[in-house]
Amino acid sequence: MDAQIEQAVAVAWDSTSSQELKTQAFDFLNQLRSNPLAFEACTSLFTRNPRAFDYVRVVSLEVINNAIQSQSLGRPSLVLLRDTLMDYVRRSYGGSRTDPMDQPAIQNKLCQTLTLLFVHLYKDGWENFFADFLGLTSLPNSTQKDNRWGVSLFLRILGSIHDEIADLMITRPGNESSRNSELKDLIRERDMANIALSWRGILAQYATQDAEDDRIVEQVLKVLGKWVGWIDISLVINQETLAIIMPMLGRSSPAGTDGIQVTAVETFHEIVAKKMKPADKIDMILFLNLQQIVSELLASPPLHEWKGTARYDTDLAEPVAKLVNTAVTDIVKVLEDEKAGNEARVKAEQLLQGFLPSLLRLFSDEYDEVCSTVIPALTDILTFLRKLGNLPDACSAMLPLILSAIVTKMRYDETLSWGNEDEQTDEAEFQELRKRLQILQKSVAAVDQNLYIDFLSNLVSKLFETLEQQGSQMDWRDLDLGLYEIYLFGELALPNAGLAHKSQPNPVAAERLAVMMSKMVESGIVSFGHPAILLQYMEICVRYTAFFEAQRQYIPQVLENFVRLIHHDHARIKIRSWYLFLRFVKQLRSHVGNVAQTVIQSISDLLPITAEVANSEADDDMSSDESDHSADAVFNSQLYLFEAVGCISSSTATPAADQGLYARSVMEPLFADMSATLPRAKAGDAQAMLQIHHIIMALGTLANGFSDSNASQAQKSPPPKALSDEFARAAEAILFALAELSANGEIRAACRSALTRLLGVLGNAVLPQLPQWIEGLLSRSSSKDEMAMFLRLLEQVVFNFKTEIYDILDLLLTPLLERVFGGLSEPINGTDDEIQLQELRREFVSFVQIILQNNLGGVLVSQKNQGAFESLISSIITISKTIVHQNMVASRISFSVLSKITAQWGGPDVATIGDNPTTTGAPTPVIPGFDQFIIDQFHTACWDVLRDPNFRPFNDAQAKQILNEISGLQQTIYIKTGDKFVQHVQNVTFAQLGMDATDYLRALTNKDRKVMIAYFERLLKSGGR
Repeated sequence: MDAQIEQAVAVAWDSTSSQELKTQAFDFLNQLRSNPLAFEACTSLFTRNPRAFDYVRVVSLEVINNAIQSQSLGRPSLVLLRDTLMDYVRRSYGGSRTDPMDQPAIQNKLCQTLTLLFVHLYKDGWENFFADFLGLTSLPNSTQKDNRWGVSLFLRILGSIHDEIADLMITRPGNESSRNSELKDLIRERDMANIALSWRGILAQYATQDAEDDRIVEQVLKVLGKWVGWIDISLVINQETLAIIMPMLGRSSPAGTDGIQVTAVETFHEIVAKKMKPADKIDMILFLNLQQIVSELLASPPLHEWKGTARYDTDLAEPVAKLVNTAVTDIVKVLEDEKAGNEARVKAEQLLQGFLPSLLRLFSDEYDEVCSTVIPALTDILTFLRKLGNLPDACSAMLPLILSAIVTKMRYDETLSWGNEDEQTDEAEFQELRKRLQILQKSVAAVDQNLYIDFLSNLVSKLFETLEQQGSQMDWRDLDLGLYEIYLFGELALPNAGLAHKSQPNPVAAERLAVMMSKMVESGIVSFGHPAILLQYMEICVRYTAFFEAQRQYIPQVLENFVRLIHHDHARIKIRSWYLFLRFVKQLRSHVGNVAQTVIQSISDLLPITAEVANSEADDDMSSDESDHSADAVFNSQLYLFEAVGCISSSTATPAADQGLYARSVMEPLFADMSATLPRAKAGDAQAMLQIHHIIMALGTLANGFSDSNASQAQKSPPPKALSDEFARAAEAILFALAELSANGEIRAACRSALTRLLGVLGNAVLPQLPQWIEGLLSRSSSKDEMAMFLRLLEQVVFNFKTEIYDILDLLLTPLLERVFGGLSEPINGTDDEIQLQELRREFVSFVQIILQNNLGGVLVSQKNQGAFESLISSIITISKTIVHQNMVASRISFSVLSKITAQWGGPDVATIGDNPTTTGAPTPVIPGFDQFIIDQFHTACWDVLRDPNFRPFNDAQAKQILNEISGLQQTIYIKTGDKFVQHVQNVTFAQLGMDATDYLRALTNKDRKVMIAYFERLLKSGGR
């Protein structure tokens, strides 16, 4: 078998082997895993001399490992394997070795095998496991750990054992966890003292700063760092061991990072991170003199003298930061622990004071990775101070230092440039860091608002003084910091924002903010050349429009600045400014005055549309909104300008006649462009088609600017006729383009979007155009999704014009329903089709519900629409009975619609419900025969759902809502048909169920619908479907 295995592995690894041979080889190797005799052949292959190829030996060990893990080997086999492998290890790694040492990959795999044997035999069968491998660490007749190869293997095995039985990052089943706990107990009882002693001996033996020796030392430190979490701490924290490790903490290399020093710091971090009682942890930190160690590390050349240079050792700074973060976090836990003794708390307070300078030094490190490492500890400190309430003097003294460090860290680093495409990732990471720092800053404010207010007020004031003195020579980073702090200051100064959420804003903060804003506007900062400053300026103006509402004298100046900035050469400034310009004028619409003509003239050069077809070969990268300068992104931002024009033109200071003129001045060029482009679009020109799409979107967005003004009024009134007349022309132009290009889905989407926005400025002038909109938007190529969206749009039209729409609705309903019925009956191909069908069903029944709710039900049975009524009812019933997860909402609405139909055309009430239910005669429905129809169809639909096994209202909230509507429909049918319904229930419905109807009728006539719902739930639970 040995030869077969070796040959199969060789074929599998040979890139020139045929696919057929490779398949046979892999099949053979997979079968080995289930062959109980394979491990013997693989053991022989691995240990034989001369050795097989390394890839053969790796596969052999994998087969052996699988046999051990699957527990297919009995105890005799495990013992045989132990003895065979130990013989091989002595030959290859022992002091008297005769074979060459393995490659690192083979060593790792061998250690894995030996670890698995340890797990199965250490308790009983290999009790001297550690002694056996410790014996390999010395050369013959030596008492020292001077066999480098044996030492390295021993340490590898210790690391592997920890990973197998003690690594907390790996989730294990309960039986493995119990086994691992037992093994750790046995190690602590039998061998831990000798293992710890061996660490000390190996460290003493190899602490020579020789490169080869350093690799051994690094191995020891890493193993010690792993094991310290679950062994007796005294085995590590003792004078002898610390005397060897401490000098390693102070090692440094003129050439750069010293690996031993870094690993020693990491080991100390693991020691400090060990879980223990609060008082013991404080005593350990003091015993280690950790505060002094950290101070010396931070004062060492790699972290002090070389700071700000290329030699600065970030590889050392990060573990030092981890060490400080863990120590401070544990110190704060002691301070927060009410059960901690007074002595421990006093010591913890002193330690916190002592560690704070080191913590802030690392927090202010120029490398964000180092800073981020200690943010959790700083957060814990601020959380603790917040809980204290009244701060002791020592704690109060911390806050200014902490706040100063936070604010300083928010400043752009000298090495970071704003807007540099090559540094986008670095800038994005810095912005993420700023968000984390903002949270810390808010925490300081939560502890001491007055400190926060005074500190930031002074900071901003000094920055504006510097700007006044230095002008354009001022460092943009300082100015950016000040503006950023103004932006954040609203957390205290604005109502319902950040720290003022659910509370009134701080009046002092509001007053200081007003001073800051006045200084900013008056400073001429908008003339500062750096793009970051201009963006911050606009963002702040938009955030604090409430300031301008109170200080209206600044609005013209800022508006003029915006108009200038939206022409900026920098693409990022220009595109972002278009959006911010809209936000500014939209919020201050009632205060900007009659400046529309001036603004339109000033930005007219930005309004012409030039569509660019996207290059299909362009990189499809995930650009952020701010950095995306593609043609589509630019156009989408350009739409903000059209909406802004609408907002300014419809201000309260602008006469209605002028509003129409301003709208016309913007739309006329668009009409001309559309007329010139349409022939090319009809001919299939992609650029022309996109141009038409963009023009339609622009017209709709312009209308949105005007209509938003109208919608914001408390009392909605029809739009001014001068305005609606102009937009009626826009609607006609869009309809003409739609008629010519209705086969294009993108054009239909743009037209549907435009219609939604035109409703607010057209008023009832849209009604005569509805048939044309339906004809264009619901073409034969329209998807179910498009139909659903159009129905949603019609619901808005019906609601807005309920008193005027009857005649138009009467005219268009049947053609509309025919298209919808076609969509409902289309075959389903895939998940997307299924989702669109559910959406169409929901919007269809919602549309009918809106008609009924607005007293327009007569249109459903009018002379023009009678022919579609039966199909309408049939479709609603079908939807009501479709009980699947995605259709539950549509089903509920359908039963509600059926109830409304029953109430509208069922005639006068002939029965009452209550304590003394009565019936007063035969039903007289509005439509002859409708009483029998609702019993046969509506009532039957209810019971079809109740019999559906997928209908479980007792454990499905949506199904329970449907049951509520079913109960309501049953009662409505009874009220309209009386005894006729009762007889049908007794003689047909319950006769088919083989049940008595008494309980049902008692629940049916109860005024409380919950009684009937409870009856149905009992019936369903009992299996009476």
